[in-house]
Order: sequence, then structure tokens, then C-alpha cells
Amino acid sequence: MKKQYRVLTVLAVFVLAFGAWAAIHGQSAGSPNAVLGATYLTTITNASTGAFSSRSLITLHTDHSFVAVDSGQGGPGVQFSSQLGNWAQSPSSTITARTLDFSFPPNAGIARVDYDITAISADTLSGTITLTLFPLNGDPNGGGGTPAGTFNFTSTRVKLP
Repeated sequence: MKKQYRVLTVLAVFVLAFGAWAAIHGQSAGSPNAVLGATYLTTITNASTGAFSSRSLITLHTDHSFVAVDSGQGGPGVQFSSQLGNWAQSPSSTITARTLDFSFPPNAGIARVDYDITAISADTLSGTITLTLFPLNGDPNGGGGTPAGTFNFTSTRVKLP
């Protein structure tokens, strides 16, 4: 009986301590932690002209992986794969992400897509995207590459009904 009492006491203390920690250190709406695991529907526009470019879905996973699927992947211009990469929080609480994708033959290559997410809430994200192209045998993790455009994006969280 005493052993069961001790186990229940330890469990109760753990639950109370975790509840107090969560109340003190909860995820505020402007915190990058508030967006973890969420998927956002984005609208992407050309930063120079404001013209519509594409729509995409982006997801920031808790393991710091980042995934984007873009409406332009199937062409008609260039066909390319989904974007896979990583994200990190900066000291100013913005989020930077870098993804890579592959374009398919006959113009096979690698695209590096750098995201700078500057406005963060639980329901919306916005920022800029910089696209840089590399030959298939190039190093997209290094410098160089051919700048291919800068874009603005706004997004809303995909919600369950």
C-alpha cells in the first residue's frame, strides 16, 4: 500500500510541475513554437512587380525539418520536385529556412529556396523567399549560384473544421 502511495505521489508531483511549467512558459501567438507542426497555405508574389507567382503549402516540423509543396511544380515552365530542408529560429525570433528541390530533364538542376519568415503568429506567417539556381553538379550549400528571383509570401494556417 505504501509503495502505491509513493508512486501516486510522485506522479501527482510530476503532473503539477509540468502544468505549472506549461502555464509559465506557454506558446504565445507570436512565438515560433506556436507554428510547429502546423501547415500553412501561402500566396507567393513577385517582390519586384507584385504579380501572383504561385500557391504553396509549407510545414515547419518540430524536428526542424521544413517541407514545401508548390502549385508550380508541374510546370508549364519548369517541372520541379517538392522542397525539403531545415529551419532555425534567429535571436530576434524570426525564422529562417532553407530548402532544396530538383528540376527535371531536360533542364535538370538544383534550386535553393531561402525563406525569411518575419511576421509570425499561430494563424499567419509572412516574409520573403529568395530563389537561387545551381547546376546539377553544383553545391547549393555554398555560395554562388544564379539568382532567379525574390518573392514575398503571406500565409494562413490550414485548420480543421
